[in-house]
Amino acid sequence: MSPARVAEASARRLPAPYRGRFAPSPTGPLHFGSLVAAVGSYLDARANGGQWLLRIEDVDQPRTLPGAADEILRTLEGFGFAWDGEVLVQSQRLDLYHAELVRLQLDGEVYPCACSRTEIAACSPPRAVDGGLVYPGTCRNGLRGGRAARAWRLRVPDTTIAFGDRVQGRVEQNLDRAVGDFILLRADGQYAYQLAVVVDDAAQGINAVVRGVDLLDSTPRQIWLQQRLALATPTYAHLPVVTNACGEKLAKQTQAPAVDRSAGSAALAAALRFLGHTVPQEISSGPLRDFWPWAIAAWSIERVPARRGIFPG
Repeated sequence: MSPARVAEASARRLPAPYRGRFAPSPTGPLHFGSLVAAVGSYLDARANGGQWLLRIEDVDQPRTLPGAADEILRTLEGFGFAWDGEVLVQSQRLDLYHAELVRLQLDGEVYPCACSRTEIAACSPPRAVDGGLVYPGTCRNGLRGGRAARAWRLRVPDTTIAFGDRVQGRVEQNLDRAVGDFILLRADGQYAYQLAVVVDDAAQGINAVVRGVDLLDSTPRQIWLQQRLALATPTYAHLPVVTNACGEKLAKQTQAPAVDRSAGSAALAAALRFLGHTVPQEISSGPLRDFWPWAIAAWSIERVPARRGIFPG
Protein backbone atom coordinates (compact mmCIF):
# COMPACT_ATOMS: atom_id res chain seq x y z
CA MET A 1 0.00 0.00 0.00
CA SER A 2 1.28 3.45 -0.90
CA PRO A 3 1.95 5.62 2.17
CA ALA A 4 -0.06 8.40 0.55
CA ARG A 5 -3.11 6.26 0.01
CA VAL A 6 -6.15 6.70 2.22
CA ALA A 7 -7.30 3.24 3.30
CA GLU A 8 -11.08 2.97 3.39
CA ALA A 9 -12.42 0.11 5.46
CA SER A 10 -15.46 -1.12 7.35
CA ALA A 11 -18.39 0.30 5.43
CA ARG A 12 -21.76 0.62 7.14
CA ARG A 13 -23.45 -2.09 5.06
CA LEU A 14 -23.87 -5.19 7.22
CA PRO A 15 -22.43 -8.52 6.12
CA ALA A 16 -24.51 -11.65 5.68
CA PRO A 17 -24.53 -13.96 7.46
CA TYR A 18 -23.83 -11.72 10.44
CA ARG A 19 -21.31 -12.98 13.05
CA GLY A 20 -20.84 -10.77 16.08
CA ARG A 21 -19.23 -11.24 19.48
CA PHE A 22 -18.87 -10.06 23.04
CA ALA A 23 -15.34 -10.17 24.43
CA PRO A 24 -15.06 -9.20 28.12
CA SER A 25 -11.74 -9.04 29.94
CA PRO A 26 -11.82 -10.98 33.25
CA THR A 27 -10.24 -8.25 35.35
CA GLY A 28 -13.25 -8.24 37.67
CA PRO A 29 -16.99 -8.96 37.71
CA LEU A 30 -19.33 -7.75 34.99
CA HIS A 31 -20.35 -4.15 35.72
CA PHE A 32 -23.09 -2.03 34.18
CA GLY A 33 -20.81 -0.64 31.47
CA SER A 34 -19.96 -4.16 30.32
CA LEU A 35 -23.64 -5.11 30.45
CA VAL A 36 -24.40 -2.22 28.08
CA ALA A 37 -21.82 -3.54 25.59
CA ALA A 38 -23.20 -7.07 25.93
CA VAL A 39 -26.78 -5.92 25.36
CA GLY A 40 -25.84 -3.78 22.35
CA SER A 41 -23.77 -6.45 20.64
CA TYR A 42 -26.31 -9.19 21.39
CA LEU A 43 -29.33 -7.28 20.14
CA ASP A 44 -27.54 -6.10 17.00
CA ALA A 45 -26.61 -9.69 16.16
CA ARG A 46 -30.03 -11.19 16.87
CA ALA A 47 -31.98 -8.35 15.25
CA ASN A 48 -29.98 -8.94 12.07
CA GLY A 49 -30.53 -12.70 12.15
CA GLY A 50 -26.91 -13.29 13.12
CA GLN A 51 -24.80 -15.33 15.49
CA TRP A 52 -23.36 -13.99 18.75
CA LEU A 53 -20.10 -15.51 19.95
CA LEU A 54 -18.38 -15.15 23.28
CA ARG A 55 -14.66 -14.66 23.90
CA ILE A 56 -12.78 -14.23 27.17
CA GLU A 57 -9.98 -11.73 26.51
CA ASP A 58 -7.45 -12.75 29.15
CA VAL A 59 -4.32 -12.35 27.02
CA ASP A 60 -3.09 -9.74 29.53
CA GLN A 61 -2.45 -12.22 32.33
CA PRO A 62 -1.11 -9.74 34.93
CA ARG A 63 -4.51 -8.00 34.90
CA THR A 64 -6.60 -11.18 34.97
CA LEU A 65 -8.44 -11.89 38.21
CA PRO A 66 -8.78 -15.62 39.10
CA GLY A 67 -12.39 -16.75 38.95
CA ALA A 68 -13.59 -13.62 37.12
CA ALA A 69 -14.20 -15.39 33.80
CA ASP A 70 -16.48 -17.99 35.37
CA GLU A 71 -18.34 -15.29 37.25
CA ILE A 72 -18.86 -13.33 34.02
CA LEU A 73 -20.29 -16.41 32.31
CA ARG A 74 -22.65 -17.07 35.21
CA THR A 75 -23.82 -13.46 35.11
CA LEU A 76 -24.50 -13.59 31.37
CA GLU A 77 -26.40 -16.84 31.79
CA GLY A 78 -28.39 -15.33 34.65
CA PHE A 79 -29.53 -12.52 32.36
CA GLY A 80 -30.60 -14.95 29.66
CA PHE A 81 -27.85 -14.33 27.10
CA ALA A 82 -27.48 -17.32 24.77
CA TRP A 83 -24.24 -17.49 22.78
CA ASP A 84 -23.39 -19.60 19.76
CA GLY A 85 -20.62 -22.21 19.90
CA GLU A 86 -17.93 -22.69 22.49
CA VAL A 87 -16.41 -19.86 24.49
CA LEU A 88 -12.99 -18.89 23.11
CA VAL A 89 -10.31 -18.16 25.73
CA GLN A 90 -7.30 -16.11 24.64
CA SER A 91 -4.86 -17.55 27.18
CA GLN A 92 -5.30 -20.92 25.46
CA ARG A 93 -4.30 -19.50 22.05
CA LEU A 94 -0.80 -18.12 22.61
CA ASP A 95 0.70 -20.44 19.99
CA LEU A 96 -1.52 -18.86 17.34
CA TYR A 97 -0.42 -15.34 18.27
CA HIS A 98 3.19 -16.51 18.17
CA ALA A 99 2.71 -17.98 14.69
CA GLU A 100 1.28 -14.73 13.33
CA LEU A 101 4.08 -12.71 14.91
CA VAL A 102 6.67 -14.99 13.29
CA ARG A 103 4.88 -14.54 9.97
CA LEU A 104 5.18 -10.77 10.33
CA GLN A 105 8.84 -11.11 11.32
CA LEU A 106 9.58 -13.14 8.20
CA ASP A 107 7.78 -10.56 6.07
CA GLY A 108 9.77 -7.70 7.63
CA GLU A 109 6.64 -6.02 8.96
CA VAL A 110 7.84 -5.92 12.57
CA TYR A 111 11.14 -5.14 14.30
CA PRO A 112 12.67 -5.49 17.78
CA CYS A 113 12.62 -2.46 20.05
CA ALA A 114 14.89 -1.78 23.03
CA CYS A 115 13.23 1.44 24.20
CA SER A 116 11.76 1.75 27.67
CA ARG A 117 8.65 3.81 28.35
CA THR A 118 10.79 6.35 30.18
CA GLU A 119 13.05 6.77 27.15
CA ILE A 120 10.08 7.20 24.82
CA ALA A 121 8.43 9.72 27.15
CA ALA A 122 11.61 11.80 27.15
CA CYS A 123 11.33 12.51 23.42
CA SER A 124 7.65 12.02 22.59
CA PRO A 125 4.52 13.84 23.78
CA PRO A 126 1.42 11.92 24.87
CA ARG A 127 -0.72 10.98 21.90
CA ALA A 128 -4.09 12.62 21.54
CA VAL A 129 -6.01 9.46 20.71
CA ASP A 130 -5.67 7.62 24.02
CA GLY A 131 -3.05 9.25 26.22
CA GLY A 132 -0.29 6.81 25.29
CA LEU A 133 3.00 7.84 23.72
CA VAL A 134 3.70 8.34 20.02
CA TYR A 135 6.64 6.07 19.25
CA PRO A 136 9.35 8.13 17.48
CA GLY A 137 10.80 5.21 15.51
CA THR A 138 14.08 5.03 17.46
CA CYS A 139 14.70 1.33 16.75
CA ARG A 140 13.07 1.14 13.33
CA ASN A 141 16.42 0.85 11.54
CA GLY A 142 18.06 -1.49 14.04
CA LEU A 143 19.02 -1.69 17.70
CA ARG A 144 21.70 0.77 18.72
CA GLY A 145 24.84 -0.02 20.69
CA GLY A 146 24.18 -3.73 20.97
CA ARG A 147 21.11 -3.20 23.15
CA ALA A 148 18.77 -6.14 23.72
CA ALA A 149 15.24 -6.19 22.35
CA ARG A 150 12.44 -5.55 24.84
CA ALA A 151 9.44 -5.70 22.52
CA TRP A 152 8.37 -6.16 18.90
CA ARG A 153 6.69 -3.33 17.00
CA LEU A 154 4.64 -3.23 13.80
CA ARG A 155 5.77 -0.67 11.24
CA VAL A 156 3.15 1.92 10.28
CA PRO A 157 3.31 4.28 7.31
CA ASP A 158 2.40 7.93 7.01
CA THR A 159 -1.08 6.81 5.96
CA THR A 160 -4.60 7.72 6.99
CA ILE A 161 -6.83 4.82 7.89
CA ALA A 162 -10.48 5.75 7.39
CA PHE A 163 -13.60 3.72 8.09
CA GLY A 164 -17.32 4.24 8.48
CA ASP A 165 -18.51 3.48 12.00
CA ARG A 166 -22.21 2.59 12.29
CA VAL A 167 -22.61 4.79 15.38
CA GLN A 168 -19.75 7.30 15.33
CA GLY A 169 -19.76 8.03 11.58
CA ARG A 170 -16.60 8.50 9.52
CA VAL A 171 -13.38 8.02 11.49
CA GLU A 172 -9.90 8.94 10.23
CA GLN A 173 -6.51 8.47 11.84
CA ASN A 174 -2.98 8.95 10.56
CA LEU A 175 -1.17 6.08 12.24
CA ASP A 176 2.33 7.51 12.02
CA ARG A 177 1.40 10.84 13.56
CA ALA A 178 -1.22 9.63 16.04
CA VAL A 179 0.40 6.44 17.32
CA GLY A 180 3.65 5.48 15.61
CA ASP A 181 4.89 1.92 15.26
CA PHE A 182 2.94 -0.04 17.87
CA ILE A 183 3.74 -3.05 20.04
CA LEU A 184 2.62 -6.60 19.24
CA LEU A 185 4.79 -8.39 21.82
CA ARG A 186 5.41 -6.55 25.07
CA ALA A 187 8.59 -6.33 27.12
CA ASP A 188 7.06 -8.63 29.76
CA GLY A 189 6.45 -11.35 27.16
CA GLN A 190 2.69 -10.74 26.90
CA TYR A 191 1.10 -10.53 23.47
CA ALA A 192 -0.55 -7.18 22.86
CA TYR A 193 -4.33 -6.81 22.69
CA GLN A 194 -4.11 -5.50 19.12
CA LEU A 195 -2.56 -8.74 17.85
CA ALA A 196 -4.80 -11.07 19.84
CA VAL A 197 -8.07 -9.37 18.89
CA VAL A 198 -7.24 -9.31 15.18
CA VAL A 199 -6.20 -12.96 15.12
CA ASP A 200 -9.23 -14.06 17.13
CA ASP A 201 -11.80 -12.06 15.16
CA ALA A 202 -10.50 -13.68 11.98
CA ALA A 203 -10.43 -17.17 13.52
CA GLN A 204 -14.01 -16.85 14.75
CA GLY A 205 -15.21 -15.41 11.44
CA ILE A 206 -16.36 -12.19 13.13
CA ASN A 207 -17.58 -9.74 10.50
CA ALA A 208 -19.52 -7.26 12.68
CA VAL A 209 -17.95 -5.76 15.80
CA VAL A 210 -20.13 -3.88 18.31
CA ARG A 211 -18.19 -2.63 21.33
CA GLY A 212 -17.48 0.40 23.52
CA VAL A 213 -16.24 3.67 22.07
CA ASP A 214 -13.21 3.48 24.37
CA LEU A 215 -11.79 1.10 21.72
CA LEU A 216 -12.54 3.40 18.78
CA ASP A 217 -9.05 4.91 18.64
CA SER A 218 -7.40 1.49 18.50
CA THR A 219 -9.52 0.38 15.52
CA PRO A 220 -7.25 1.96 12.84
CA ARG A 221 -4.33 -0.03 14.27
CA GLN A 222 -6.37 -3.20 14.04
CA ILE A 223 -7.40 -2.44 10.47
CA TRP A 224 -3.75 -1.87 9.50
CA LEU A 225 -2.76 -5.16 11.11
CA GLN A 226 -5.63 -6.94 9.35
CA GLN A 227 -4.27 -5.64 6.06
CA ARG A 228 -0.72 -6.79 6.88
CA LEU A 229 -2.03 -10.30 7.64
CA ALA A 230 -4.38 -10.33 4.61
CA LEU A 231 -7.44 -10.67 6.85
CA ALA A 232 -10.93 -9.32 6.24
CA THR A 233 -12.01 -6.17 8.06
CA PRO A 234 -15.34 -6.35 9.95
CA THR A 235 -17.90 -3.58 10.15
CA TYR A 236 -17.64 -1.56 13.35
CA ALA A 237 -20.15 0.07 15.69
CA HIS A 238 -18.74 1.79 18.77
CA LEU A 239 -21.26 2.36 21.55
CA PRO A 240 -21.04 5.14 24.16
CA VAL A 241 -19.44 4.02 27.41
CA VAL A 242 -20.92 4.41 30.87
CA THR A 243 -19.09 6.86 33.12
CA ASN A 244 -19.23 7.68 36.79
CA ALA A 245 -20.07 11.14 38.10
CA CYS A 246 -16.44 12.21 37.57
CA GLY A 247 -16.59 11.33 33.88
CA GLU A 248 -14.43 8.23 34.30
CA LYS A 249 -15.29 5.06 32.40
CA LEU A 250 -16.69 2.33 34.65
CA ALA A 251 -13.92 -0.18 35.28
CA LYS A 252 -12.19 -2.14 37.99
CA GLN A 253 -9.79 0.79 38.42
CA THR A 254 -12.72 3.14 39.13
CA GLN A 255 -14.26 0.62 41.56
CA ALA A 256 -17.31 -0.08 39.40
CA PRO A 257 -19.71 -2.33 41.29
CA ALA A 258 -20.74 -5.71 39.93
CA VAL A 259 -24.10 -5.83 38.19
CA ASP A 260 -26.71 -7.84 40.09
CA ARG A 261 -27.91 -10.64 37.83
CA SER A 262 -30.99 -11.11 40.01
CA ALA A 263 -32.14 -7.68 38.75
CA GLY A 264 -33.22 -9.41 35.53
CA SER A 265 -35.21 -7.37 33.04
CA ALA A 266 -34.87 -4.15 35.05
CA ALA A 267 -31.06 -4.07 34.60
CA LEU A 268 -31.32 -5.05 30.93
CA ALA A 269 -33.92 -2.35 30.34
CA ALA A 270 -31.63 0.21 31.98
CA ALA A 271 -28.85 -0.82 29.60
CA LEU A 272 -31.17 -0.55 26.61
CA ARG A 273 -32.40 2.88 27.72
CA PHE A 274 -28.77 3.97 28.00
CA LEU A 275 -28.47 2.98 24.33
CA GLY A 276 -31.27 5.36 23.34
CA HIS A 277 -34.27 3.05 23.40
CA THR A 278 -37.55 3.57 25.23
CA VAL A 279 -38.59 0.51 27.21
CA PRO A 280 -42.19 0.11 28.43
CA GLN A 281 -42.64 -0.43 32.15
CA GLU A 282 -44.32 -3.79 31.63
CA ILE A 283 -41.23 -5.01 29.78
CA SER A 284 -38.68 -3.70 32.29
CA SER A 285 -40.60 -5.22 35.19
CA GLY A 286 -41.55 -8.43 33.42
CA PRO A 287 -39.77 -11.78 33.08
CA LEU A 288 -36.66 -12.31 30.95
CA ARG A 289 -38.62 -14.54 28.57
CA ASP A 290 -40.65 -11.46 27.57
CA PHE A 291 -37.81 -8.95 27.57
CA TRP A 292 -35.58 -10.54 24.94
CA PRO A 293 -38.12 -11.05 22.11
CA TRP A 294 -39.40 -7.51 22.62
CA ALA A 295 -35.89 -6.01 22.73
CA ILE A 296 -34.74 -7.85 19.60
CA ALA A 297 -37.77 -6.58 17.68
CA ALA A 298 -37.29 -3.03 19.02
CA TRP A 299 -33.54 -2.75 18.44
CA SER A 300 -32.27 -0.01 16.13
CA ILE A 301 -28.60 0.99 15.91
CA GLU A 302 -29.75 4.39 14.61
CA ARG A 303 -31.15 5.22 18.06
CA VAL A 304 -27.80 4.76 19.80
CA PRO A 305 -26.23 8.11 20.77
CA ALA A 306 -22.79 8.87 19.36
CA ARG A 307 -21.46 10.53 22.52
CA ARG A 308 -18.26 9.01 23.89
CA GLY A 309 -19.29 8.85 27.53
CA ILE A 310 -22.59 9.18 29.39
CA PHE A 311 -23.27 9.30 33.12
CA PRO A 312 -26.60 7.55 33.62
CA GLY A 313 -27.34 9.05 37.02
